[in-house]
Amino acid sequence: MVTYMLTMATTIQISEELLAELKKRKMHDKESYEDLIWDLLEDTMELSDETKRNIAQSEEDIKAGRVHSFEEVKQMLRMRHVRR
Repeated sequence: MVTYMLTMATTIQISEELLAELKKRKMHDKESYEDLIWDLLEDTMELSDETKRNIAQSEEDIKAGRVHSFEEVKQMLRMRHVRR
């Protein structure tokens, strides 16, 4: 078993196998295990009401055709920049 001390003075015990897996998932060497675990948990957390409303609004915008492709946005920004 591997014992790790987290920043909040809490100790957890994990197997060598789990530690090796967590190390593989780190984005960079200085990423803390706490940050890594929160990122893993985030996928299973409930969306906030605000986020659910924003998603619903975005879906309505897509259905109503209130969208632009990336190329259209780039062209609009170029045109705006030229006018200045």
